[in-house]
Amino acid sequence: MFRLLWAASVYTSSFLRRYMPTNILLDAIRTRRGRKWGIPAMLLAVPYLIAAVTCSAWIAGGGPGWANVLLLLLIWNALKFIIMGPISLVLLGHTRVTERVQRNREPRSEADDVESVAQLHV
Repeated sequence: MFRLLWAASVYTSSFLRRYMPTNILLDAIRTRRGRKWGIPAMLLAVPYLIAAVTCSAWIAGGGPGWANVLLLLLIWNALKFIIMGPISLVLLGHTRVTERVQRNREPRSEADDVESVAQLHV
């Protein structure tokens, strides 16, 4: 029984990661090239929150019970985008520091020194 539940959760997680638009976008933001888009992606939380407020008003006005699941999904997606902004900034800072340390540790050749001096005199 436990093995069946574990397998179902793994397959569900794999499906959601691969095919749901918000997860695809968040995976793209986690890449090296996409980390700069974390803060602008936080703005995507605004339409989700507006939709959540609208759905909440619909439920309060006598809407169907299944709309609560939709409300939960909208709030969850908004929170994912709100949290990803600061996380992407931390990841971007860490990556830039790591890249700078690696550049400083590389041995410099004489050709690099000559090119840098030539660029200074131009």
